[in-house]
Amino acid sequence: MSDTQHNIIMKAQGLVKRYGQVTALDGADFELRAGEILAVIGDNGAGKSSLIKCLSGATVPDEGLISLDGQPIYFKSPIDARRAGIETVYQDLAVAPAMSIAENLFLGREIRRQGFAGNVLRMLDKKRMLEESIERMNDLKVGIRSMTQAVETLSGGQRQCVAVSRAAAFAQHVVIMDEPTAALGVKEGNMVLELIRRVRDKGLPVVLISHNMPHVFEIADRIHVARLGKRAAVLNPKKISMSDTVAVMTGAMKPEDIPAECLA
Repeated sequence: MSDTQHNIIMKAQGLVKRYGQVTALDGADFELRAGEILAVIGDNGAGKSSLIKCLSGATVPDEGLISLDGQPIYFKSPIDARRAGIETVYQDLAVAPAMSIAENLFLGREIRRQGFAGNVLRMLDKKRMLEESIERMNDLKVGIRSMTQAVETLSGGQRQCVAVSRAAAFAQHVVIMDEPTAALGVKEGNMVLELIRRVRDKGLPVVLISHNMPHVFEIADRIHVARLGKRAAVLNPKKISMSDTVAVMTGAMKPEDIPAECLA
């Protein structure tokens, strides 16, 4: 079946990444379809973080090809990935606690005022940034009372929602999330999951890296299992049990033993 039939947005083929004697990726493949949440799971050392670093521009693979909308792409840095419309939310939240929510949403992408004030005096258009922030947060139904409050006044879940909202606001193609619920309690974790669903429903495909299997099964459309630097299988969470998924991840169940209806 061709990529267009499945509407594949992002694809990686045969990625290899070595760090000295250690091979982190050993011919890894990856496929992200339009409008889906694809969970990426794997034991420590399975290569999932190396894969994500290659897709988000943080690492340059030694071999292999990455394509976006069918076109080959060569990222030298995360800025290249951002320019291509790929936004990444890391688990060690890159938010500035002392700055307001609106300022955080536009961090590194500040809007300058028109004319002399912006071009010469480099003054920021705070009013427009505030208005756009309110619009974007309302769009994603993030209930935060005031966009001018400092991020440090927010709970962990709300901070994570700010980071996710920022990614969703600026991504044109793909949002990658690395363990977005790792440090959160049940209620806050669910708040972030709900936001991730809304990001997908707006039409942005989401790559979700997570250790939390109940979250993965609750939210993922497909599950990419990384093992020993390769893609072991892509599973359908509606057809396979959590225990069998863990068995594939740990190597207790071989890919060839997975029933065909469980594959996605």
